[in-house]
Order: sequence, then structure tokens, then C-alpha cells
Amino acid sequence: MSDRDIFLIHPAAAEEAVEAKRWYRARSARAAADFVEEVNRAIDIMRTAPHRGPAGLHNTRKFLLRKFPFALVYREVPSAIQLLAIAHGRRRPGYWKRRLQGH
Repeated sequence: MSDRDIFLIHPAAAEEAVEAKRWYRARSARAAADFVEEVNRAIDIMRTAPHRGPAGLHNTRKFLLRKFPFALVYREVPSAIQLLAIAHGRRRPGYWKRRLQGH
């Protein structure tokens, strides 16, 4: 898979990104900008090296953010990479698994 292939973001993962950015922005504009930058960096890496994250259940992988307590949960399928969640490391482990059925 190359970075020219399809990258899909689950609607709930997009909402998680918006909510996290909003939370950080309420505390610091710089923190919000850093969060967005870190998520974008992780997505770029996922697109170019999808096997980099450790393998999990149902062919999922996790990419841990360096500066924030979040993991991007994704999986590679034949024609795309699917971002399933931007999961906070200390909240509701595995809640995103129900999203596997929607893809």
C-alpha cells in the first residue's frame, strides 16, 4: 500500500479528533495545534508504513502518539487503510471494537 491509496476515517474517529482538539484548545492554542500536528504525523506514517504499529485483534494496529495520551487504531484492508479510533489511553479500553462491523 502506498500513500496514494485510500485512507478512510470512521466518523466517530473524526469526532474524537474534534473533541480532543477542542479540549486542548480550551487549555492552550499551542497544545491544540501540537495535537493536530501529531495526529497528522501519525496518519502520514500509517499511510506510508501501515505495518509499523503493533498488530492487535481483528487485524487492527495501534499507533501511539508521542506527546499525547492517545492511540490511533487502524487496520489495513485490500484497498484502504481505515482509521477506526483516536482512543484516549486511559478511557474505555476496546470501546472502538464495535466499529469493526461498520467497515
